[in-house]
Amino acid sequence: MNDMEKIHIDQIKNNIGKQITITGFVQTIRDQKNIKFFLIRDISGVIQVVITKDKEEAFKNSSGLSLESVVEITGLAKEEKQALGGFEIAVESIATLSLSDPELPIPVIEKGQQEETDQSIRLDWRWIDLRKEKNTLVFKVWTVMEQAFREYWVKNNYIEIHSPKLIATASESGSEVFEVKYFERKAYLAQSPQFYKQMAMAGGFEKVFEVGPVFRAEPSFTSRHATEFTGYDTEISYVKSHYDIMEEEEKVIQYALEKVKEKYGEEILKVFGREVVVPKIPFPKISMKETKEILAKMRIKSEKEGDISPEEERKICEYVKEKENHEFVFITEYPVSVRPFYHMHDEEDPKVTKSFDLLWNGLEVTTGAQREHRYDVLVAQAKEKKMDIEHLQFYLNFFKYGCPPHGGYGMGPNRMIMQLLGLDNVRDAMFVYRGVNRLTP
Repeated sequence: MNDMEKIHIDQIKNNIGKQITITGFVQTIRDQKNIKFFLIRDISGVIQVVITKDKEEAFKNSSGLSLESVVEITGLAKEEKQALGGFEIAVESIATLSLSDPELPIPVIEKGQQEETDQSIRLDWRWIDLRKEKNTLVFKVWTVMEQAFREYWVKNNYIEIHSPKLIATASESGSEVFEVKYFERKAYLAQSPQFYKQMAMAGGFEKVFEVGPVFRAEPSFTSRHATEFTGYDTEISYVKSHYDIMEEEEKVIQYALEKVKEKYGEEILKVFGREVVVPKIPFPKISMKETKEILAKMRIKSEKEGDISPEEERKICEYVKEKENHEFVFITEYPVSVRPFYHMHDEEDPKVTKSFDLLWNGLEVTTGAQREHRYDVLVAQAKEKKMDIEHLQFYLNFFKYGCPPHGGYGMGPNRMIMQLLGLDNVRDAMFVYRGVNRLTP
C-alpha cells in the first residue's frame, strides 16, 4: 500500500494538479484496449480514473479486476469537463486490496429501466445492498437526526439512561415478548424501557432519555413492523398533562428536522425526491372521538373501536394536510380499553386516557401519555386490566415511596427515517432487518 496520505473523493476538487491517493470500490469498468476508464466509489462520492497503456505496471495490475473489487489508486487529480463531476484521476499506480468474485449476487448499480432486485433477495445480501448511494444516505441522515435529538435532550438537561434488556416480567401485556433461558429460570427481552424510565422518575432524575434496542414478538409481516428495532424514549417529571409531553416532542422533532434539512436537504431531494419540511409548532391535535367523526364524514369505515387502522391513519393525515398544511398530527385521548394499565385516566371522562399517538404523513411514529403515578390508583388499574399483581410488584414499588407526576413517549426512529425519506418499507430504513422469518445475515 502507498504511504501517501489518502483523501476522500469529495476532496479531489481541492487537490487539482496534485498527486493524490484514493481507495474504494470499482463501480464500473470500460476497457478500450489501450486505455481503461474506471469509476471508483467511496463513502463520499464517485470519480472517474483513467489508466493508459504507457503506465505499464498500473495497466497490468488493472487487467484482472472485477466489479466491486476494492482498490488503492495513486495519480494526478485533473479537471475534466466530460467526466463525472468534472474531475478525474490520471492513474500512476493501482493496488488490489480485495478482489471481488465476478458473479455478484445482486447488482449495486441498476442499469437503465431495470427493476430493482426484490427486497427479500436484497436483504439476503444486505452488505452489498448498502453500497448503493441511496442506502448509504439513509444512515448518513439517521446519524445527523440522532445527533440532533441527543443535542436537544442534553441541552435541555435530560439525563441519559441505559435500561436492562433482560427482564423478569413482561413490560407491557405479556403477549408479545421473547422468552429466553436465564440460567435456571425464564427471562424476557424488553419490549420497551417503560418500567425503568419510570423508575428514573421515582429516583428523582426529572427528565431522561434512552436510545436502545426494543424487542417485539409480533407475528407481523407488514411494511411497518420488525421484531427488533431501535427506540427513542423519554420521560419527564412534574407534567400537568399529556399536553406538556406533546409540547416537548414538537420542539425536539422541529430541532432535528432543521438539522437534517441544513446538512442533507438538497441531497435528499436529489436522491429520494422528497423535500424535508421543517414543521411549524404547535402540531395539530385531534381527539380520538373527533378523529372518528371526521373519518365518518369522509365515509371511511371504522375498523377498530377506539383505535385507528393504517388506512384511517393515512386518511386523517390527508385531511390534516389539506386543512392545516401540516405533515404531523397528534391523535389524543385514546380509550382506556386500548391503552396500557399505567396510562393515566382523564378526570373528567374516566373512560379515556391522557394519551396520544403522533402520526407523520399517514404513519404512527410515536406513542405517549401521562402515566399514573399514584400507587393505589395504579394497582387498581392493573387489576382492572387483569394484570398479574405479584409479577408486577417490583414495578409497583417504584410508586410506593413518593413519585412525581410524569409522562413520556416512545418513538421509532426507523419509522421517522421511513417518512423523512419517503421509503415504502421500514426494512429499507434498518441497517439489518429482523422479522418473523429472518435471523440472518
